[in-house]
Amino acid sequence: QVQLVESGGGLVQAGDTLNLTCKASGMTGEDPMGWYRQAPGKQRELVARFYGNGNTTNADFARGRFIISRDNNKRTVYLQMDNLPTADSAVYYCRAYWSKTWGQGIQVTVSS
Repeated sequence: QVQLVESGGGLVQAGDTLNLTCKASGMTGEDPMGWYRQAPGKQRELVARFYGNGNTTNADFARGRFIISRDNNKRTVYLQMDNLPTADSAVYYCRAYWSKTWGQGIQVTVSS
């Protein structure tokens, strides 16, 4: 079964940059992956993702600030988060679409 492990979260100051990493194991083929987030009391929402053809999309709040990238040989997807405001504080989840798998989530906290 596919397993996803996120890393790179933590506590940062507003305006900082943070890089998240999601490493997949047990994955067969080029399963596209992406990032979601969920803040307390709010619905889980898409941050950015790959499609099967290699194209990407970003949520409106992420455009111009977040960059999703990947290393297919390592079965790893990254999320570079720039100029973080406090509103980006949430638990961030990695998603593998074809295998319908979530990571356990990783906390990102942006303080003033």
